[in-house]
Parts: sequence; C-alpha cells; structure tokens
Amino acid sequence: MSEQAETLSQQNEETAVALVDAVQFKRVLEAALLTAQEPLSLAELKKLSEVPLENRFVEELLEQLAEDYADSGVELNRVANGWRFRARPEMQQFLDRLNPQKPPRYSRAVMETLAIIAYRQPVTRGDIEEIRGVAVSSQILKTLEARGWIDVVGTRDVPGKPALYATTRQMLDDLNLRSLQELPPLEEMTGLLEPAAEQKSLPEPESSAQSQQAEEQGEQNAA
Repeated sequence: MSEQAETLSQQNEETAVALVDAVQFKRVLEAALLTAQEPLSLAELKKLSEVPLENRFVEELLEQLAEDYADSGVELNRVANGWRFRARPEMQQFLDRLNPQKPPRYSRAVMETLAIIAYRQPVTRGDIEEIRGVAVSSQILKTLEARGWIDVVGTRDVPGKPALYATTRQMLDDLNLRSLQELPPLEEMTGLLEPAAEQKSLPEPESSAQSQQAEEQGEQNAA
C-alpha cells in the first residue's frame, strides 16, 4: 500500500471515530456486556457500532468502563473469549445466600487431573496416570469434558493412537484468565479451580456422589 493510500485510510478511520459519540457508545458497550450470558469478543462488540471502529478505540472505552466499576461489587474483565462482567470474588459469599444449595464439589482426583492437563498439555490418559501414580477412570475425563474444561485435540502417533487432551478457552474464561501464561503456580491451581467449579456448576455425568465414590475406590485399588 502506498503512503498516500495509507494516509487516506487513516483519515477515513479517524473520521469514522469522530462520527461516534464515545459517551453513548460506552453506554451501549455497558448494556451489551451486562446482559450477555457469555464473554463478548472485540469483533462482536465492534458490531454494535454503525461505523467501522479501530480496535484501539473500543479497547480504550472498555478500559474506561472497567475503571467506572472499580469501586463497585462487579468488575469488567478481559478473558480468553473476550470481555465480561462478573461479581467480585468477595461478593460470592453474599450471593450464595440467594441459592443456599451448594453445587456438587468435584473430587480431588478430578482437580488433580485437570491441573496435570493444564500444565502438561497435550497429554494422554497414560501420561496422566504416570504422573499421578494411579489409574485414571474414564469418568474423570468425561466429567471434565462435560464441564467444557478439556477436549480431545488429536492422537499421539504411537500404537493404539491414544487421545491427546488439552484445556479449552472455556476453562480460561471460568478461571478469569486470558491465556495459559496467566495460570498460577501449580500448588495454587486447586485453590483457583474450586471457586470456579462452584460459581458455574454443571451436573457431572451420572450421580455426583456415585462418581466420586467410584473414583476414590479406583484409586485405592490401584494403590
């Protein structure tokens, strides 16, 4: 692209931004994010404007919006799949009073398996068993897949073609992270996972109690 064309393109973008009422558009962003069920990507948020906008312009408005909520009970965060509002962690104990029934807690075996996949991905079931030192029941992997936290991303080129597991962007969203690089030290992983499991519960395949008992029995037998 010639220098003249680049200058013209830049002028067109600046003109488009000038046509946007920044205050009004920030209100539109706020309304969209507060009513969305899932994080909204930058591309989706830009669709709210009638004219093309630069990513930088929209991001600046989002950062301003986040500052507006700095002293409130909710916060605007950027996660793997985009931007979203959520209740601040310290508010959860009060919100739980609206729904006193606690969601089923995932077993230690499930949490350990997820941590191994998160830090060693992609891994096979055999890799997980070697690291944990016990057999991994298929129910554990099914539970994590049903939750949307792991997925099969391929197979290893060895006899039997075992499935390779990796974490998903959904897991990052639930942990309020943008990327795997933001994962905490391994010893802090379980503490981060348990609140996320409670805040966004999903029924485990079959009975939760039966599943956990089976996992624990399987570990005892393997040991």
